[in-house]
Amino acid sequence: MPDTIDHDSDHAFAETLARDRTAHGRIYPLKRDVAAFADALLGILFPQLSDDALATPDDLAARLVLVRRDLRRLVEPLTSAGTADRVIVAFADALPRVHGALLEDGDAILAGDPAAESLDEVVAAYPGFLAIAIHRLAHELYVLAVPILPRLLAEVAHTRTGIDIHPGATIGRGFCIDHGTGIVVGETAVIGNSVKLYQGVTLGALSVVKDLAGHKRHPTIEDGVVIYANATVLGGDTVVGRDSIVGGNVFVTSSIAAGSVLYQTSRSRVRRADEGFDGIDFVI
Repeated sequence: MPDTIDHDSDHAFAETLARDRTAHGRIYPLKRDVAAFADALLGILFPQLSDDALATPDDLAARLVLVRRDLRRLVEPLTSAGTADRVIVAFADALPRVHGALLEDGDAILAGDPAAESLDEVVAAYPGFLAIAIHRLAHELYVLAVPILPRLLAEVAHTRTGIDIHPGATIGRGFCIDHGTGIVVGETAVIGNSVKLYQGVTLGALSVVKDLAGHKRHPTIEDGVVIYANATVLGGDTVVGRDSIVGGNVFVTSSIAAGSVLYQTSRSRVRRADEGFDGIDFVI
């Protein structure tokens, strides 16, 4: 088959792309490098996620140096001169606190899931724990005003677990995600301590108007709340009061007092198939 490609057109298009890159002026981290950073750091924090579970203190200290180097490589192209140093120091200082919070999260998942047999199993195998772990790392970078990188970390967790937590969301201690697939937590959501979310829960905004950027658009979930599967809670002014229970498939757009139980009522019917069907039986 004859070569019908217009090489002059290819070269002209390539020149346009090159000009765009020059004008853009930044080299963004690749998602694979961000994922490798997350894996390396989680492997240091948790032996269950490491290929060197018996590492000595000296080994771990050396690996921390390497992972800080990797973080610098990710951060430097995204920040102004001198900012990377501040970010690296602050992030390193936060790691003991993040590790402690994640141990509490693991304990909460173990206590809240009858199928979980050990903390080792939770850390090594539970997608909810992985999503929380990566979120807590991403949130530290978000608070330090590092652009793009926190969102890339969140997308690593999203890709692997199906759990989509914006790095800006503020999450308290002892957070439990059960199953987790399809959970969405928005940027300005605030989640208290000892909260439990099941699969399909959305903590979202009532409106996606761009003018609302920078405003609180997502709900506040106070301490001790349980939200069951596929419930949707929307709005920056919406507060689910402490120790409340939100039932499955409920749609919430206004605040709920502390100690409430919110559920929808429906009736299921059982009859013989040969009795026929009403016209509305399968209307969705």
